[in-house]
Amino acid sequence: MTKLLGYFKGMRIKGLLAPLLKMSEAGLELLVPLIIAQIIDLGISQNNRQIIYTRGLQLVITGLIGLSVSVTAQYFSAYTAVSFVKRIQHICYEKIQRMSFTQHNEIGTSTLITRLTGDMDSIRNGVNLTLRLLLRSPVVVIGACIMAFRVDKQAAAVFIGAVPLLALVIFAVMIITIPKNRHIRSAVDGALTTVRESVTGARVLRAFGIEKNQADEFTAKNEILTRLQERTGRISALLNPLTCLIVNTASACLIWIGAKRVDAGIISCGAVVALYSYMSQILVELIKLANLIITLTKSFACADRVASLLETPDEEIPESAPDKESGAYIEFDNVSFTYKGAGAPALKDISFSVNRGERIGIIGATGSGKSTLMNLLAGFYRPTRGHIYIEGKDINSYGREELAKKIGFVEQKSVIFGGTVRSNLTLGNENAGDEEITAALKAAQADDFVAQKENGIDTVTEQNGRNFSGGQRQRLSVARALLKNPDILILDDASSALDYLTDSKMRKALSGLDCRAIFTVSQRTGSILDCDKIILLEDGEAAAGTHDELLKNNEEYREIHLSQFEEDDAV
Repeated sequence: MTKLLGYFKGMRIKGLLAPLLKMSEAGLELLVPLIIAQIIDLGISQNNRQIIYTRGLQLVITGLIGLSVSVTAQYFSAYTAVSFVKRIQHICYEKIQRMSFTQHNEIGTSTLITRLTGDMDSIRNGVNLTLRLLLRSPVVVIGACIMAFRVDKQAAAVFIGAVPLLALVIFAVMIITIPKNRHIRSAVDGALTTVRESVTGARVLRAFGIEKNQADEFTAKNEILTRLQERTGRISALLNPLTCLIVNTASACLIWIGAKRVDAGIISCGAVVALYSYMSQILVELIKLANLIITLTKSFACADRVASLLETPDEEIPESAPDKESGAYIEFDNVSFTYKGAGAPALKDISFSVNRGERIGIIGATGSGKSTLMNLLAGFYRPTRGHIYIEGKDINSYGREELAKKIGFVEQKSVIFGGTVRSNLTLGNENAGDEEITAALKAAQADDFVAQKENGIDTVTEQNGRNFSGGQRQRLSVARALLKNPDILILDDASSALDYLTDSKMRKALSGLDCRAIFTVSQRTGSILDCDKIILLEDGEAAAGTHDELLKNNEEYREIHLSQFEEDDAV
């Protein structure tokens, strides 16, 4: 939690006023037993109604002032906690957006979601309770002890034994539960990952009839989580009974000692009532403090996880190579790439060049590195070795936004956000008009089904675009990339869900685009045979040429083509 304290900037006044006001409320509460003692000793015992009315009015005024102070303090503490967490959430979200794909893969999507939601809620509760109780409870406990000694020192000696024993129990529980709560949060991540996979892959699970297997996996992870929570809960559950036992035992001793001293005429009945009231205040505040500590142990564990996310270093951009005058618009110069933790490189010594206006086809078996190659060109990953040049400049010399403006990227899995067709298409070009949107939809062969919708381009898109088919989502993604007017268009298997006729129409429309380079990744040779150059990837290595050249000289390419076309069509 201490690592996050710097984000309190701008909220420190309200954050300071909240506990100070709670301390004032505590001071008022400490006066109440003394007023009640006077009502008993001076009013009821002596039948003095004036004292009863006067002290009764003092109780009402004290209560009203305490209420107003408490409400104000509650507002300040809630405002500070919500604003504090809101700021951290915003900063964490921005941090996630800056993280590299490698960091995303390493941390995991489910963990990132947990840290932005459940962990933040725990931190918010911890901050809110801390501002309300961290100073108030100790003030009441210490103040009640002092006031008890002012009433009667001998009877108040009971407090000396009870309070340290209570503190020992509370801190023992805290020390034991803090590391256990960290383990619980990690177990929550594991269970959430399984739930996420089950929900997103529900159709696959049902198609293969393996729902029970997934349910068993979730049950196993949930049992681990349950056992951790039960072990921690057993320890935490001891807190209230032990504190109540200590305080109630102390109260019984206090009443016994007080009764003897009243019988001896040393103290009054009102003094015993005041002493018992102070003991009750200590009990209530220590229970609150115990609950606060339990909440804080969870909050500290969550805060450490959030802090570790914020402390994740930004991606280190390798030093860029000097500008290169090669005449090519794009050049891969001995590019190799290895995923973090992988045993073998995904790409090895890839070299090829692309002239301005050329269309490049990328083909290869599954896992050959096609998407990795395009991710490197888009700047999602950085080459492990070698350099990529765009217009003679090393790709590492381009800023993130500068590179993003140059490239229109359509991924294998089309992502459509909740909103409208218009809001999705204009993600890269917010100022696009209806004519531009219509032209992009037409080129992507998406104008027909969008026009059939009642609201056209203002049709609502549900989360993940689930009110559109897979092929429709792909075409909307292509239209979104086209509307950006990119210099480099990357279609990473963007027509896999399209029929051959629609694919052919889209390719013809894209061939007339004024892009400086178009990359088409496909499993079909029919989708790339008219490209100016084809890159065949096999086990991370590349072979380049035209369709005819590869068909004649490359056995791997020929086998891929023959598997899709008849022998007579292959030549």
